[in-house]
Amino acid sequence: MELEKSSKTVDFFLGANSPAGFAGYFNELIHIQNGHRGFVIKGGPGTGKSSLMKKVAQALEGKDECIERIHCSSDPDSLDGVIGKDANASIADGTAPHVIEPDYPGACQTTVNLCEYWDEAALDKNREEIVSLNQKNKALHARCTRYLKAAHALLSDNEAIASECTDFLKIRSFSQKLIHKEIPLRKGSAGKEHKRLLSAVTPQGILLYRDTAAALCDRVYVIKDDFGAVSRGVMANLRDAALAAGYEVYTCYCPLEPLSKVEHLLIPQLSLGFVTANKFIDPKIPTFRTVNFSRFTNVEQLRRKKQRLSFNKKAACELFEEAVRTLKEAKAVHDDLESYYLSAVDFSRVDEKAQEVIAQFIARCGR
Repeated sequence: MELEKSSKTVDFFLGANSPAGFAGYFNELIHIQNGHRGFVIKGGPGTGKSSLMKKVAQALEGKDECIERIHCSSDPDSLDGVIGKDANASIADGTAPHVIEPDYPGACQTTVNLCEYWDEAALDKNREEIVSLNQKNKALHARCTRYLKAAHALLSDNEAIASECTDFLKIRSFSQKLIHKEIPLRKGSAGKEHKRLLSAVTPQGILLYRDTAAALCDRVYVIKDDFGAVSRGVMANLRDAALAAGYEVYTCYCPLEPLSKVEHLLIPQLSLGFVTANKFIDPKIPTFRTVNFSRFTNVEQLRRKKQRLSFNKKAACELFEEAVRTLKEAKAVHDDLESYYLSAVDFSRVDEKAQEVIAQFIARCGR
């Protein structure tokens, strides 16, 4: 009798609320290399998209080496996507704010259209309420963006102050020693990068999927840096070195700078991780070694700016709290919006479609 294989199920975000609005890496799910198949779900709020993806993830457990659950930053209890390593397939919500349009429909991507299973006449009767709730939800997310933009400006000021007190040559020397010790060259291998977010600002607060780092990495270095100048340099150096050395890496970006600042780096092939800790993110995971920013910083020079640093940090904390409150309000509005669709959808047909999609995923695991 063949034993069922064990699976690692890990959690990420692919997009997040940011100072520039919603930003992320959903294009990571649309590619054509090595026979990958992407399933793109189209449907309204409350039509069963997240439930379908949760069923896919559950079905893959024990059949797929690594399953990634991609969470929604506006509601972390919901899924925006699922990625199966052995299945060489992904499934994602392809609706706003992370619109996905298949580049090679049919050939490389399959559209799962849940719009077929709703009663359009029933929705049309409530069109004014649906439009009003949609507009209110968008306005709340726009307000959240403004709070995050203001918080980011203050924290960027703190990073600029810290940079003036930071020895970047010392950071480079430390990085090179760490790379030499921990990231050996893999001859004949090309690096591969998966862009993700391990943390995000959500209605539940600033959420970090710490268990993901623990699941993929036996040894975790924590870079403790309240201001960001040191961690930015160290993480960028490590990321570049790991890719150049031929490793597959998860580059996890900062939700305040989701297109530029590396916040965490996971290298499963080495079972090695590097995680940033600061005032807003406490990893709380078993740590192999902690590296404190102060070893690269003129602490006395930094102390002279204590009042300004403290003001910026306190104000940023208050802005984050307002952003979270706004997202809670937006989620409540979204829940009201979902109620109109819940009563207009034939979920028996949605369930039939879910079983069809699950069967396609499971079949791919045996290839």
